[in-house]
Amino acid sequence: MVKWNSKLYLEFERERTRAAHDLLAHITKTPAGGVFDLGCGPGNSTELLCAAFPNADVVGVDISADMLASARQRLPCARFVEGDIETWRPPAPAGLIFANASLQFIADHQSRLVELVDCLADGGVLAVQMPDNIHEISHALMRMVAADGPWADRLVPIAKTRTLVGPVESYYELLQGCCAQLDIWHTTYVHPLLSVNDIVRWFEGSALRPFLKALDSAERQAFLARYGAELAAAYPLQSDGRVLLRYPRLFIVLRK
Repeated sequence: MVKWNSKLYLEFERERTRAAHDLLAHITKTPAGGVFDLGCGPGNSTELLCAAFPNADVVGVDISADMLASARQRLPCARFVEGDIETWRPPAPAGLIFANASLQFIADHQSRLVELVDCLADGGVLAVQMPDNIHEISHALMRMVAADGPWADRLVPIAKTRTLVGPVESYYELLQGCCAQLDIWHTTYVHPLLSVNDIVRWFEGSALRPFLKALDSAERQAFLARYGAELAAAYPLQSDGRVLLRYPRLFIVLRK
């Protein structure tokens, strides 16, 4: 089984945390109530929240024991609880629910967004960032390799279940009626990486996990080798020898 691996995830900590920084920058008032980091992973986003709101009760929530162990080691003064963000509810109305690169793993994340608004105190904030790269070359090649190999019967159904992030208009229409203030934007980050092997490693710690989980050890090696070869053909080297990984992300910040 391919479990969440905090060490692998943090190989690109600076790049992964950049969006959390940008999301947090749009929260202009100190939350009046508990602060919850949904899908906190190894605590890199929780660390930002603790620094921004030093007097708040900050709680990280994640389903992965490995991620939580890493987070507790990183932030021994913070609280972390094991929980499924698809069904989690705060013990009392929350001042801030922060979900950085986590809700996209929920098939019906649209309904979950509305439920999370209901979990806020009056004046509370829901801040969400979701990768929107399903149509990027990196992800198209994942699906192509999944469909073209001895593993196709196992991996094609997985590819068909990948959650789609909708257009900004759909989230505006979904949320504008249940909040007092709503801000939605879409940004494409461009990450210069040392090689296509870095792209493989990046997604091995995130988007490739469902595919790799369905394969045995030898198949995983073959899949990753094929994926890396396809990436090398699709991502040209820049003049400094690096490759540029485009990474679109959707942001939502609302106040109840």
